[in-house]
Amino acid sequence: MCQYLRRLPEHNGEIRKRRSIDNERANKGHSMKLAMIGCRGHNAYVFDGLKKHTDVNLAAVSSGTDEDDVSPLTEQAVQLGYDPTVYQNYREMLDAEAPDIVSVAGPFHQVADMTTEALNRGISVLAEKPVAATLDQLAQLKNAYQKNRAELVTMMGLRYDPAFYTAHSLVQNGAIGTPRLLDARKSYKLGTRPEFYKHRETSTGIIPWVGSHAIDWIYWFTQQPFTSVRASHSARFNRDHGDLEVSAMCHFTLQNDVSAAASLDFLRPQNAVTHGDDRIRVAGTDGVIEVRHGNVYLINADHSGQIPLEIDCPRHIFSDFLSLTQGSRDTLLTTKDVFTVTEACLLARQAADEDRVIRFEEQEPTA
Repeated sequence: MCQYLRRLPEHNGEIRKRRSIDNERANKGHSMKLAMIGCRGHNAYVFDGLKKHTDVNLAAVSSGTDEDDVSPLTEQAVQLGYDPTVYQNYREMLDAEAPDIVSVAGPFHQVADMTTEALNRGISVLAEKPVAATLDQLAQLKNAYQKNRAELVTMMGLRYDPAFYTAHSLVQNGAIGTPRLLDARKSYKLGTRPEFYKHRETSTGIIPWVGSHAIDWIYWFTQQPFTSVRASHSARFNRDHGDLEVSAMCHFTLQNDVSAAASLDFLRPQNAVTHGDDRIRVAGTDGVIEVRHGNVYLINADHSGQIPLEIDCPRHIFSDFLSLTQGSRDTLLTTKDVFTVTEACLLARQAADEDRVIRFEEQEPTA
């Protein structure tokens, strides 16, 4: 087995010094070293980003678990011209390679532990969502983040979808006045899912996994703190997928009496043209904006809502992550967003499990 090649940072001063050196290297155009953990989820964001950023070197990969074959990572790496070292144990990889940044897309219920291991080494992380499967894991992550000052964001890539980005920009610029009511939808085909989806412990449930995007939109479009949630979910008619819920509904109240709903399902028919159906409707004091079928429709004093608007997104999630690690705060997603949305997902799941309203202010501090 590989031995640890360097000691972990023992205090914030050492961590800040290391990050300063890393940033200096990046600013001078030297290669940033990337390691990848895990073969599940949205690694496409990373590989698409590598096409844009030739200054990033994919040095090492690990599946992160004996269950998964690492070849999906190595094959895509080779296609892009990389020859990463393969590690069986991701902890050994982090210590042997000492990467500047790491992506984490391992088993859903282990993402928090993998992310914590990286943060505790002063390594910034782009992690799969939800970044925590339990409130205890979320507290663990907050603690690691606060102690180590490395950066952390999740693969909440739909903020970078041209339709959602355009709609959000219009809302931020006052196109519908003040948002008051939101209705978000996430609908997917179920198909035949791997075994880990069939167990709550390893799938996290439909609300944190699928619902995280819809719940993120709610927070992103309003920028209001969550105050309460009531939810329901059901595993009925899940076609022999164990305890996987295939339908859920969440109702959130946010500060200033903003109301929001998230509808989630794996009920999309197999003959549908697309795998997913992502939508949001935001009603404000001066208009209504909708994202549906990849288009944006706006009703206000200047628009009838009949003709889809031109859409665009000049930003990329991986580029934003790199900018964040180099000190920029001009990013679409922040660590605060990550912690806020993750908590909302986990409390919504708990509200569904316990069939009750949960108030956010009643929660014990998680860090």
